[in-house]
Amino acid sequence: MPELKERYVLTQSQKMMVFILSMSLYGLSNMITELVPSVNVGPVEFSIEYFAFIPLTLCILFHPLYAAIGAALGEVIFGEIMLGQFGGFGELEKFIGFSLAMFIAGSLVSNPRNKRQVGTAAILGVAIHQFISCTVDILKVWVGVEELEAVPGLAESVVVVEGFAFLNDVLFSGILFALLPTLYLVPRLYGKIEPLLGMKPRDTSIKYSTAEVLTPRLITVAVVLACSAFLFEYLSETDFNYEWEADFLGTFGDWFIWVSIGTAALVAAITVFVMLKMKQNKSKPSNEDQRIPS
Repeated sequence: MPELKERYVLTQSQKMMVFILSMSLYGLSNMITELVPSVNVGPVEFSIEYFAFIPLTLCILFHPLYAAIGAALGEVIFGEIMLGQFGGFGELEKFIGFSLAMFIAGSLVSNPRNKRQVGTAAILGVAIHQFISCTVDILKVWVGVEELEAVPGLAESVVVVEGFAFLNDVLFSGILFALLPTLYLVPRLYGKIEPLLGMKPRDTSIKYSTAEVLTPRLITVAVVLACSAFLFEYLSETDFNYEWEADFLGTFGDWFIWVSIGTAALVAAITVFVMLKMKQNKSKPSNEDQRIPS
């Protein structure tokens, strides 16, 4: 797909900036969701799973690969490690599932001004991520590495439980905190935010179909990564897993979460400042251009 690759031509420094910006912004949003309480309506629990519109917007406007990996890593660093928690192989399952879903969603959009493309990519990205997580949880019960039987003696009941959780996350978090904000932000930010950060907007003149994105190679890699996610989650339930827990919240109190929030916000601010500085340096005329002709 040579045409597709041409749309994502960035310098190494720009790729790094996109990576760090996505990591810090999504890490910051992940901390904010920890402060929002869940609401129970009978047996149904409504909670904010994540602010998926942030990585989705960055994946659509910038490079989907680096934005997706950065967001997934941001959740691990700011949402887990800085709070004194690390789940070992289980974190790899989250990392693979989330980054794969965001990358596919960002790659599907050829025109950020097309709301149909943006909306389809946003809801599909959440659905792919939740489907991978749901499938992994079901397989863990069926394989026998985890006991989660809603109906005693009937392991198949986990399908109903996980299926309902899947629909709840896609329809609640997927619509309110992924679809609607992404539909609003992407068309309005496209062509405006990229020049501010010293980047060119993604080229919309190159058209391609969904089949050109979802190639057999990409599908094969996605299936392999999904299977790897289950393998890592399986290993997290065995003696091979390495878990680290310092429990900073229990030691210092709930206020410690603001340390992670402040760190993520500081990294994001520094990244934006550096990107703006790079843009100013590029726009400055060279010494030869500043010379006054004699």
